[in-house]
Amino acid sequence: MRSLDRIAAWDLALSVRLNRVCYRVTPRLVFRCISIAGDGIAWYALMAALLLAHRNEAVLPVLHMIGVGLACTVVYKWLKSRTLRPRPYQAHQSIQQFTAPLDRFSFPSGHTLHAVAFSLIAASYYPELSAVLTVFSALIAASRVVLGLHYPSDVLAGAVIGAAIALISQSLIA
Repeated sequence: MRSLDRIAAWDLALSVRLNRVCYRVTPRLVFRCISIAGDGIAWYALMAALLLAHRNEAVLPVLHMIGVGLACTVVYKWLKSRTLRPRPYQAHQSIQQFTAPLDRFSFPSGHTLHAVAFSLIAASYYPELSAVLTVFSALIAASRVVLGLHYPSDVLAGAVIGAAIALISQSLIA
C-alpha cells in the first residue's frame, strides 16, 4: 500500500470512529455548540471583550486579529476552490452529518484555520489567555471531525496554515 493510500485509510478510519461520538445526544449538542461558537461568534466576542477590558491598549491586537482573519478567509476559500475535496459525509455512507456546513468543500478546515490563527495572535498579546484558547481551538478542531464535516487531515492542514498565517503576520508587525 502506498503512503498516500495509508494516509487516506487512516483519515477515513479515524473520521468514522470520531463521528460515532455524535450518536449520543449530549456529545452531539456539545460539539454543535462548539462548532457554532467557532463560526465566528466566539472570536467576535473575544475582540469585543478585549476592547472593553483593555480599551485603547486592545486596538492593535484586535486590528491584528481582524487582518489575520481576512487573510485566513482569502487563503482557505482559495484552497477550497482548488482542491474541491468532498466532505466526509458526502463521500462515505458510514459518516453522518450532524450539523450544516458553512460551505461546500472539506479541505482545509476553515474553522480550525481561524481558531489557531486567532488564538496565536490573541495569546501573543495576552499570554494569560493561552491555555483557554488552546483548549477551545482543539475543541473546535475536534468538532469538525466529530460532526462529519472534515477529515482529520483537513483539520491538521487548517491548523498548520492558520499557524503559518499568524506567524507571518507577527513577523510583519514586529
